[in-house]
Amino acid sequence: MTDTAAAAPTRPALSPSLLFGLLIFALLAIVPALTDVWGGSYLLSLVTKAMVLAVVAISLDILIGQAGMVSFGHAAFYALGAYVTGISLEEGLYDAPTILALVVLACTVFAVVTGAISLRTSGVYFIMITLAFGQMVFFTLQSLSAYGGDDGLTLWSLSEVFGARFLADDVPFYYITLGALLLTWWFVARLSASRFGRILRGAKDNATRVEAMGFSVFRYRLIAYVIAAVIAGIGGFLVAHRTEFVSPALAQWQMSGDLIIIVVLGGLGTRNGALIGALSFVLIEEALSEVTQYWRLIFGPLLVLLVLFARGGIAGALGRLGK
Repeated sequence: MTDTAAAAPTRPALSPSLLFGLLIFALLAIVPALTDVWGGSYLLSLVTKAMVLAVVAISLDILIGQAGMVSFGHAAFYALGAYVTGISLEEGLYDAPTILALVVLACTVFAVVTGAISLRTSGVYFIMITLAFGQMVFFTLQSLSAYGGDDGLTLWSLSEVFGARFLADDVPFYYITLGALLLTWWFVARLSASRFGRILRGAKDNATRVEAMGFSVFRYRLIAYVIAAVIAGIGGFLVAHRTEFVSPALAQWQMSGDLIIIVVLGGLGTRNGALIGALSFVLIEEALSEVTQYWRLIFGPLLVLLVLFARGGIAGALGRLGK
């Protein structure tokens, strides 16, 4: 063996978090095949719900886990995406790419305006102003009497992809949602590993030092805020098709609270945290709701124990077990 061959660099091994994430997606990919022997359409619907929540939770983790900005109004973008979808369908627009473009546009505009205002504050003031904007969206949606008002809007027909009704069939829609989740997971992981992500995390630790290095913390945070809003809006597009119904409840502060719980449950700022958190949240909700309708009274103490004794959430606990 020559010295050159001996010194040839080896390809770095895949990280455990990447392998674990890919394993989760592999298991999600075979769920439709399991419905024939266990769970049926109910299992498919339950996992689809978890995947939609995971898309939105991953977007929120950009703000909380990467940038250190706790938004209590993130559900507003989720609801905005759902209502843009619902109103478009109600008005006779059925082309899915066009509707998705409108969702992205609406969420971008709203995020730029509200983000430019909210990011002038920090800490508890940021939490409260995002809560205020979220409730503003909630009450606005309630006032849309032409589109159901407080009762919500039932979607009697769904959008089409180049004339095909993939989004109206359970299994194709499941895989479309899985694809959206995989792309979101991959994109946010790449974003986190990029210079953009490093600057966000640096500003989270010491914004003054990052400013002194010549980076505009406000600009980077605003871009992160807009990216998170757009991804959440895409989650709203998906949930409108999953439930065939949109409601102002999607914008309530309780929904934003659930999203924060999902992120904390899974593990802040980790590759798989929001993904694991969403799947766990839906499964825990389903299991406890079978016991009592006041399942949150049980879930609350469980979450407190997890925060106290499993630092880094479920993802952090699994990571320590793997060592």
